[in-house]
Amino acid sequence: MDEAEARERFAAARVARMASVDADGHPHLVPIVFAVDGDDVLSIVDAKPKRTPELKRLRNIAANPRVALLVDEYDEDWQRLWWVRADGEARVEESGPARDRAIELLRAKYEQYRTAWSTPVGAAVVVRVTRWRWWTLA
Repeated sequence: MDEAEARERFAAARVARMASVDADGHPHLVPIVFAVDGDDVLSIVDAKPKRTPELKRLRNIAANPRVALLVDEYDEDWQRLWWVRADGEARVEESGPARDRAIELLRAKYEQYRTAWSTPVGAAVVVRVTRWRWWTLA
């Protein structure tokens, strides 16, 4: 796998895991849905049930913008194993063109975002990828 293939596999994945760190250095890991736009990975706070739209990942990004995103493929045939990690700097966009772009791309990628059930209601997270890493057994 080269960088182009790693980026393609990453972009095609349906879910990623986002790792962030709070102000005290405690790690936080959550699954996210996302879209890729060039060197940016976009996600948004949507209407799925949550305790609050002020998510821990948003607070963590405010304290420390460095994040890692991971997608992977597991198969009982270990020749098919792979993962791709995108490390970068995140920012939270409460409104404006970056949030609008996130909504546009997420609606294109996920049918659920085209329904009222999952309408984006909160801030977008924009991760500018600064480093791609990948691994595959094959």
